[in-house]
Amino acid sequence: MKRNIVYSALLCLLVFTGCSDVLDRPSETTIEDRAYWTSEEKVRLYANEFYTYFFPGYGNGWTVVYAPMQYIFSDDVVNLSTQTSFQLTVPTSIGSTSTSVDSWQSLYAGPTWDFAWIRKANVMLDRINDNMRGILTTEEYNHWTSIGRFFRALEYARLVNVFGDVPYYNHEVANTDKDELYKDRTPRNEVMDSVYNDFRYAMQNVRLDDGTLYINRYVVAAFVSRWALFEGSWQKYYYKNDERAAKFFQLAIEAGDMVIGSGKYDIVTDFRALFGSEDLTSNKDVIFSRKYSTAQGVTHSIASLCNMYSTTSQGPTLDLIKAFTCIDGKDYKTSTVNGANDFSLDNLIKTRDPRFEATFYGKTTPLARSTYLYVDKFIPRSALNWLTDDSKDSPDQTWQSVNNVTSYPVMRYAEVLLNWIEAKAEYATLGGASVTQADIDASINKIRHRPLDESAVVAGVQKTADMNLVNLDDDPARDADVPQLLWEIRRERRMEFAFEYARIIDLRRWGKLEYMDTDTRQDLLCGTWVNFPTDNADQLTTANVGKLRVVNSRGNLVTYDGKNGSSMVGFFYPAENKPRVTYLNQPNVNIYLCPIGYNNIVDYVNKGYTLTQTEGWPATNN
Repeated sequence: MKRNIVYSALLCLLVFTGCSDVLDRPSETTIEDRAYWTSEEKVRLYANEFYTYFFPGYGNGWTVVYAPMQYIFSDDVVNLSTQTSFQLTVPTSIGSTSTSVDSWQSLYAGPTWDFAWIRKANVMLDRINDNMRGILTTEEYNHWTSIGRFFRALEYARLVNVFGDVPYYNHEVANTDKDELYKDRTPRNEVMDSVYNDFRYAMQNVRLDDGTLYINRYVVAAFVSRWALFEGSWQKYYYKNDERAAKFFQLAIEAGDMVIGSGKYDIVTDFRALFGSEDLTSNKDVIFSRKYSTAQGVTHSIASLCNMYSTTSQGPTLDLIKAFTCIDGKDYKTSTVNGANDFSLDNLIKTRDPRFEATFYGKTTPLARSTYLYVDKFIPRSALNWLTDDSKDSPDQTWQSVNNVTSYPVMRYAEVLLNWIEAKAEYATLGGASVTQADIDASINKIRHRPLDESAVVAGVQKTADMNLVNLDDDPARDADVPQLLWEIRRERRMEFAFEYARIIDLRRWGKLEYMDTDTRQDLLCGTWVNFPTDNADQLTTANVGKLRVVNSRGNLVTYDGKNGSSMVGFFYPAENKPRVTYLNQPNVNIYLCPIGYNNIVDYVNKGYTLTQTEGWPATNN
């Protein structure tokens, strides 16, 4: 069977549903029956369901869980409201059907306390081992076993990222085996050692090529580079275990070496085209993608949020805007670029790294209600031609509602390069080999050499100068506990992945959630520089008296009173942008890991078992 992947409706036939117990009960469907497992194509069909769960892309229709531009919670994003807060209390319950965990999904881009996908992977592995040794060739057996182990490892890496210690299962658990179903958490290190082994096995045995839009060995290695880097960082910064940190940093480096050494991938596509193309399957910048198709009835809505027609209450913080490197490779305070301290949008486009212009629309606009800077990263440039076409007053229907069919780059080569160079820099702090200029040239500088499209060139965009180890930027805002090289690698990630999945997880694995403290960082509540009398004079109306505010160049807050229009120049700061609830150093609160609901713990007790609460959270509500 050949799959025409848009993660098609075929997968709906295989959907699992969650239940309140720690593991979903065995399904009575033929897909799990041992008589089902008669051919490689049956294994492939079973494995197909993993794709939409682990690689949701832009989502499907209005379903946008884990999609970019949605559920954004980090120091990159400000909302037109009181800022989304960290959860400060233990929920009543948490699980696959619990609405109380939605915020944790959005915050941490991870799964809920639900082990259905672990069970599904284990069913696959058990059936292959028990039923298919005489059916599959050795190569087929090794490949599909590796696919099952890869998905199991991927889900456990995600679960551990959210909860820390979690129950570990490496086989199908019968619904009568209560001791297994209700066993307590397995220590994180034990779980991650198994993840490590699964990842290594998959990197050695998954096929080099299994067909377009199917997982191959390089896709596996790319994801290993991501999760091994994350675990290494957690071990170093959260658990202070340098030995285990080194183990996972080394795995991330090895995985990156595999992808880089393949010669299959490169940085040859302009930034916007990576998010505005309908087919990325042959793009050398993209290791794995999700394809959409109107004919297949699989579309999304994310481009509709970037169409300069829909209003948005989310936008970039001034903190993010200030983080973009100047074209000489320096931060704006130390840069020698003419106008480095000029934050007018026209100047930012010409003086900042090209990813700035490719991420934001080139004019300030009230459509971006919280910041006046509109994100248009996830839509083709051509989709915005309606703005200069006098015959149109709205985007084409393709770019409205749920009609979008642009492909999503699920895993980009640029991410592997940044994972790889960060892992090497981190490993060097633990006794590994020093990062060389050749390493920087092969990663960060390769990304900085990314082509510019014609629109960027016309706008005056220039490529950023190469990073040079003997002349690294020394940002005065750098944390004292972060070496210069790591600081600049982290900045590179922030520019590359703005409004994608990574930032909140990065802050957590670095132990830097204080970056989201709006009490001490006013730039988290401000937007871009706005010159109302020159660029947005139509907003200086009676209706906006008392509503428009800016922080001027002297740091003073100016509110529009109907008479001071000429003074309305500065960083946009609407009154609705309010601080988040204080979250640092609160008793019985661990903002780095998700708690288990009280009812989950009580359910175990009622059945004669113990479920330990997540570290740092109270076990009871007394």
